[in-house]
Amino acid sequence: MPLFTADPTRCKADGVCVAECPTRIIELTRDERTPRVPAALEEFCRNCGHCVAVCPHGAASITGMSPEQLPTARQEWLPGREQVAHFLRARRSIRTYLPQPVEREVLAALLDVARYAPSASNRQPVRWLIVYEPSEVRRTAGLVVDWMRAGVSAQTEAVRRYNERLIAFWDSGRDVICRGAPHLIIACGPDRIPVAATDCAIALTYVELAAPSFNLGACWAGFFTAAARQWPPLQEALVLAEGYSVCGAMMIGYPRYRYHRLPLRNEAHIIWRA
Repeated sequence: MPLFTADPTRCKADGVCVAECPTRIIELTRDERTPRVPAALEEFCRNCGHCVAVCPHGAASITGMSPEQLPTARQEWLPGREQVAHFLRARRSIRTYLPQPVEREVLAALLDVARYAPSASNRQPVRWLIVYEPSEVRRTAGLVVDWMRAGVSAQTEAVRRYNERLIAFWDSGRDVICRGAPHLIIACGPDRIPVAATDCAIALTYVELAAPSFNLGACWAGFFTAAARQWPPLQEALVLAEGYSVCGAMMIGYPRYRYHRLPLRNEAHIIWRA
């Protein structure tokens, strides 16, 4: 069976799939009634499904992806410009959480949404690690503090002083590393893919933006991520898959408080090139 097929009873030969194919492997000649992918070019397919999704006639299919399998895009569900701007401006990094744990199926559903995040060449390289037990979150946060005590991250005097303040908070019983979040979501990427860290960051952004729709709050765990990249004791505690590294982490849980206003931010700095 060929990789790409076009149903001749549905295809209008309008060339939409040809124009939208990211790797330009779909061809439609004057002598052909339907588009095709030459066998010699099939290896360049990214299996992104753009050709199937963009065809207004439901004619295009690729191996493992037919138009009947794809949900219909609901244009009436898409927010307008004002709604999107308000949603993004209302996004807050949540640093205070209820002690109530989030059900595992809720976290799984959240990551099910995040798997639709774009990735380079549609590799979808992200692998997820969830530190679920709050006691384990606190234990790993303690390893981040150990990393700070060891001075690995103190590259400047200002960083050293800041870390000393965080260590003092920790020693007094206040968790300023994971903020008392009940869970951690960690995105891991394969070392062999140079852009995996970017793919993980995009996927984590999907997690953060989708979290409020699950009544959840999230915050980027920057200290945790930095330590996981440098501190062997933390790497050993996470038991990462061979060939994978931590590319980003996010605290997650039910927020203790709700925000009522939208803070101001600096004006966008734009340089226009002719």
